[in-house]
Amino acid sequence: MITDDIEAFAATLPVRRALIGLDLGEKTIGVAISDGLLSVASPFETIRRRKFGLDAARLLEIATERHVGGIILGLPRNMDGSEGPRCQSTRAFARNLERLTDLPIGFWDERLSTVAAEKALLEADATRKRRAEVIDNIAASYILQGVLDRLSHLRAAL
Repeated sequence: MITDDIEAFAATLPVRRALIGLDLGEKTIGVAISDGLLSVASPFETIRRRKFGLDAARLLEIATERHVGGIILGLPRNMDGSEGPRCQSTRAFARNLERLTDLPIGFWDERLSTVAAEKALLEADATRKRRAEVIDNIAASYILQGVLDRLSHLRAAL
């Protein structure tokens, strides 16, 4: 199941299972993992993109190892909210991934997540080389944390 609706996504999640958050770039995929209580997102890994099959295999290997219950992909909307070629590419990635897993897949607006990650790394006085190594998985953790915060608000409203 693929959905843009975070409430529909939340309804499909198993209890006490982590989420995986992805920041899809042209050359890398940033990966973040949540805890089982869905409260904290942590940067996990940056995957150097090769072929879809190899990338998907690594992502599903992580999902299995970490007992993941759902996948969130950052949706790179334009600043005006419209969807361009990068959004189409992300949606195609999700459709292809859906063929390989039963895990629910959701999207989260990732506008400015990389900017926020870069700012955090600059504030931490990370070197340019270190920033380049970790920017994608830090951005993935910002995306995933946004989802976790929204899920927390949804649970509080019940």
